[in-house]
Amino acid sequence: MDRRSLLKTGGMAAVGLGLGGCATRTPPAARPSRPMLALAPIRASWDRVIRTTVGLRPHRPSGFMLRLEKLDAKTVVHNYGHGGSGLSLSWGTGALAADLALEAASGDRRAAVLGSGAVGLAATRQLQRRGFDVTIYTMAVPPDTTSNMALGVFSPTSGLVSGRGFTPAWEAQFGRAIEIAYRQLQLLAGSGFGITWMDSYGTMDELPTAQTEARFEREGARLMPARMRASREILYPGEHPFPTRFASRRTSMKIEPSLYLEAMLREAHLFGARTVIRKFDTPRDLMTLDESVIVNCTGLGASELFGDEELMPVKGQLTFLVPQPEVDYGYGCTPRSDGIALGGTQQRGVWTLEPDEEARQRIVTRAIERFAWMRSPAPAVAPSVETFFGEES
Repeated sequence: MDRRSLLKTGGMAAVGLGLGGCATRTPPAARPSRPMLALAPIRASWDRVIRTTVGLRPHRPSGFMLRLEKLDAKTVVHNYGHGGSGLSLSWGTGALAADLALEAASGDRRAAVLGSGAVGLAATRQLQRRGFDVTIYTMAVPPDTTSNMALGVFSPTSGLVSGRGFTPAWEAQFGRAIEIAYRQLQLLAGSGFGITWMDSYGTMDELPTAQTEARFEREGARLMPARMRASREILYPGEHPFPTRFASRRTSMKIEPSLYLEAMLREAHLFGARTVIRKFDTPRDLMTLDESVIVNCTGLGASELFGDEELMPVKGQLTFLVPQPEVDYGYGCTPRSDGIALGGTQQRGVWTLEPDEEARQRIVTRAIERFAWMRSPAPAVAPSVETFFGEES
């Protein structure tokens, strides 16, 4: 089950909403002590669908690649394979990559960064903060990068990290990266980078139990520090507009890719970076670069360029409704200034960028049912709600 599924058939509690406040037994429903929550209705209908986007997440089952490699006179720092967590982790892995570059620089503070998605731009800024003169070599710039296709919520495990099978060294890297990234993204909130805090809601007929807590641990939460697992606040009958007995609310960061990536690119250029549109077919092509330190943030491109056979695409698809500025919460969707994002599928090993029409029909139809249900008298049985979240679509 996807870590961020908000509701399953029969009212099963969502497991991707954080662990704070979970109970092991179900107390009787208390009389509401707070007024009914007022949420702006989401207007979901087929005539409000404005686009469907597809992107390919660069996934490595053993975790992202972050290591140094010598290539003749060049030093290559690999920083790729973040799966759906590129937006979430890029400041952290960028800092670790920049530290490796600094160790290998030998007095030459010129660096080449390959790629201008979220990972490449964060690495650029971290290199600049360490005194490097950076040139970005890339095949595409925002708004045409894979990162632009992301859903854009802070989700370091992204549903692609199982919490098992990683080496202690990789887990240590992950821990350092997530600490740095979480702090940095908070500092950028409200400063023109498209980062805000958002309340998200889930629904349930019973309170969470120890079993749901254990399931969340199995699905990757073990790798996240406890303070980063957004606490779940339980809403009792009469306190929420949903037709289940209980609802839950958590607060987490939202990152709007189009705003964030444009701001990152502007800041990189402001601090002296230049962008060169160029494709590298083999590692030998890198020998023509003037820079002695190269930070590889090519994502799926590393499969061909450096022969990483573990890399695989995970196809992600989003469908957008017309924006509604008054909607500032998530409930099986993510409201953004460029539209209300629905979906976020995960199809492993699929390379095509063609939209999956069956998935689009299913996601939009369920969204229409969900939001009509939210505004109407409660049905006897809550409808099935299926949502997927992933950053780097």
